[in-house]
Amino acid sequence: MNRNFLIIASLFGCTAVMLGAFGAHTLKELINENSLRIYEKGVSYQFYHTFALFITAILFEKYNLKCIKWAGYCFIAGILLFSGSLYLLAMGDLIGINKSFIGPITPLGGACFITGWICLMVGSINIYKKK
Repeated sequence: MNRNFLIIASLFGCTAVMLGAFGAHTLKELINENSLRIYEKGVSYQFYHTFALFITAILFEKYNLKCIKWAGYCFIAGILLFSGSLYLLAMGDLIGINKSFIGPITPLGGACFITGWICLMVGSINIYKKK
């Protein structure tokens, strides 16, 4: 699983750079300032949790704890739900989608991030209990 986490984290890191560059160089001309801030928040949280997923992969490789594996799953789900929904909210008018269904998805992604950090904390506690 750690191999998959590393591959997915690399993909998320790459797409965060691409999406950030797209937002800074192209999207800023196409959407309003508030929508651009929403988009940038999605990119930021994608970056933060990409690094969290890298850390999770490394810890899971070394300690193989279920709670660390679940942290990885939660970070992946959080990036897809939280950042993904913010991208859609920011660009909804531009790409012609109904944004009313997107709003409730964002807090689910946030809950996944929180759960991931709690799982990582529990895993860290368990690691140091064994020493």
